[in-house]
Amino acid sequence: MKKTIGNFQINCSFFMRLISLTMMLALITPVITNAQAGKSNFSGTWALNAEKSTLGDGGGQRMGGGNFVATQEANLLTVVRTRTNQNGEATTTTSKYTLDGKESINTSLRGESKSVATWSADGKTLSIETTMTFNMNGESRTMKMSESWALTDPKVLSIQSSFTTPDGERKSTRVYDSK
Repeated sequence: MKKTIGNFQINCSFFMRLISLTMMLALITPVITNAQAGKSNFSGTWALNAEKSTLGDGGGQRMGGGNFVATQEANLLTVVRTRTNQNGEATTTTSKYTLDGKESINTSLRGESKSVATWSADGKTLSIETTMTFNMNGESRTMKMSESWALTDPKVLSIQSSFTTPDGERKSTRVYDSK
């Protein structure tokens, strides 16, 4: 009889822990879901609308212009751009940004860039601050770039950019239509 009571106590204790864990998950899951639910989702295939864009002094197309595919999952934004280089060959660049304010590092032909992405208080605008150091004509240069991503419509994305180089500041607003 003691074994039966002992087993019952062990089983009861196990079930109490299981019920407690289930209740905690039931309370936490909606909070996590709601934290991401209010934020804009930039996933999609985006085509540059040059007529609606203000590309600035030649920097808009080179500095992130052109069509791209964005994938946004949980805490990661991945941007894949395919362009034609000076030799007429297609080149693909993939950039990944964590969406929690932590630094992301991306590598391109020009070098390494470090970016920090943060959400606005309402979750509608994503700001990405990037610093890149590269060599140009044997001289080390640092470029800082700020981007502000916002959906002006469910099928229209606006990216306002400004970047600084030793040659000065450039600004552009690129407008993309969802394909």
